[in-house]
Amino acid sequence: MSLRIVVTGTDTGIGKTVFASGLANLLGANYWKPIQAGLDGETDTQAVARLGGLSADRILQERYRLRAPASPHYSAELDGVRVDADSLDLPDTGGRPLVIEGAGGLMVPLSGDTLYIDVFERWRLPVVLCASTKLGTINHSLLSIEALRKRDIPILGMAFIGERNAETQTAIREMGRVRWLGRLPWLSDLTAETLQTAFKAAFRADSFKLYAEE
Repeated sequence: MSLRIVVTGTDTGIGKTVFASGLANLLGANYWKPIQAGLDGETDTQAVARLGGLSADRILQERYRLRAPASPHYSAELDGVRVDADSLDLPDTGGRPLVIEGAGGLMVPLSGDTLYIDVFERWRLPVVLCASTKLGTINHSLLSIEALRKRDIPILGMAFIGERNAETQTAIREMGRVRWLGRLPWLSDLTAETLQTAFKAAFRADSFKLYAEE
């Protein structure tokens, strides 16, 4: 079976989509965001195609495209639809690796009775947990790690995004007992070229493939 990885975050707006762009490029993977909430301007899928340098055949169509930039359950309500979590079956990628990006954090509601973590629990795929290095990230990270472990969802490791904060990164790694995959710095000039250069300097492809080989 080809490598499939879920990219999720401790919160919204921490750079998860940028990370997913770099990871898809690094692994030569397809990219899939099952639910897109917010269609004004560039969507996450379009951003990943641009920043990751992914050809059209490596971009999988979203299952739900919701207009309002809000929680999926509310955005769906505004559009007069209901997100059916059971319809989110894993796509066939023809043997190519797959990077799947969630929305916001683990407890984001998809409907009145389903959270994103419920879907992750059903998939049982290894998760990369992205976290900011800003103040408050220790709490958010440890709570997210605890939630994943409570449901026996495999954690591939932590990926930090932001300025270097050695004490915070060490605290999360040691208290959460998780692998540290690397840290992607903020890029003031964010282009496909600068991202790919920074990503390859910060992360190793073998670190993400390790889980599939165990």
